[in-house]
Amino acid sequence: MQITKTANTINVKPGDTVLYRIAIRNTGTVNANNLSLTDTSPQGLVTETSSLQASLNQNGTVTNIPVTATSRDNRNLNINFAGSLPPSGIINLVYAATVTPDALRGNGRNLAVASVGSIRSNTASHQLRLRPGIFADCGTLIGRVFVDKNFDGEQQDGEPGVPNAVIFLDDGNRILTDSNGMFSVANVIAGNRTGTLDLTSLPGYILAPNQRKVERNSQSRLVKLAPNGMVRMNFAVTPAFREEK
Repeated sequence: MQITKTANTINVKPGDTVLYRIAIRNTGTVNANNLSLTDTSPQGLVTETSSLQASLNQNGTVTNIPVTATSRDNRNLNINFAGSLPPSGIINLVYAATVTPDALRGNGRNLAVASVGSIRSNTASHQLRLRPGIFADCGTLIGRVFVDKNFDGEQQDGEPGVPNAVIFLDDGNRILTDSNGMFSVANVIAGNRTGTLDLTSLPGYILAPNQRKVERNSQSRLVKLAPNGMVRMNFAVTPAFREEK
């Protein structure tokens, strides 16, 4: 079997749609039964399985054929054709994928391989050139929600992070901290950015009083994010009550 892969474009930016085309040819002398295709998209491309169309080209006669498609993590597309692909016959597949901002962190390379039982085709690839578009003026927000035991606003050893804390950004995004109390948001438009800690997501905690900077005695933080820059937005909390010794 021989497989080729093309697309309607090479240069893309977040928000674009890529139309991929795959051609699988039976180069053998017998029918290829129960053919399957594994197609792996690059990071940041979301496969639109509902857009998939398949056809069989046999001696110049083209007919639409049924296939089943499943997608895992919006990146690994598995396609199965239960019928037979005759010698010299070609299965043509077309589907769309959406470019997300996360694609800027990937390599843009798509890989596809077909198989019939233990027989595998060559690996076809297509390379996208990723352009940041409006995201060229973006930066990254990082931060942590932690238990501030000495009320200085800085995290030291022995001051644990708080998981599952919710931070609302001024652009409407809702951020959840990880198991270490950390969060990060890429491709944030540069400028003055604000984040607000949702204390209702942290039952049993209140804001820790900051004994060094009065302006940090607030649920909100204001930071200035430079283009292609990174800025930190930390939130210090403390238990709402303490056991008496």
